[in-house]
Amino acid sequence: MTVIIARTIRKKEFKGGRIADDDFEKILSSYKEGIFTVIKGEKLPKGSRLIKIYATTSAGARRIVYLLDVEAGDAFFLLYRSKNDEIGKNITIKNPTFRRLLHAYLDMLDSDIENGDIDVYS
Repeated sequence: MTVIIARTIRKKEFKGGRIADDDFEKILSSYKEGIFTVIKGEKLPKGSRLIKIYATTSAGARRIVYLLDVEAGDAFFLLYRSKNDEIGKNITIKNPTFRRLLHAYLDMLDSDIENGDIDVYS
């Protein structure tokens, strides 16, 4: 099980691109636990699914979204939001704010993969 974090998305989701140790551990461990909900998405690469994970941290409840490569089992980190955030409280394709962000992040992910601007954690 591998988690891949695109550097551009890291900078967008975390101030200065630095992920606090507790948050970083939660991002990695939550995917490895394997308890998630598949959510609908648009413009997803073939053979992939969007998954949402509910996580609890010392700072409160979080929502984590990954793009899952179904065949390889690799997870591409997309979002890490408070459940009270505008997006975190409604992570569905019906939320226009989430939809726009998803499309932008998928483009960023694609570009970072092409340029090798990713960090891989096993």
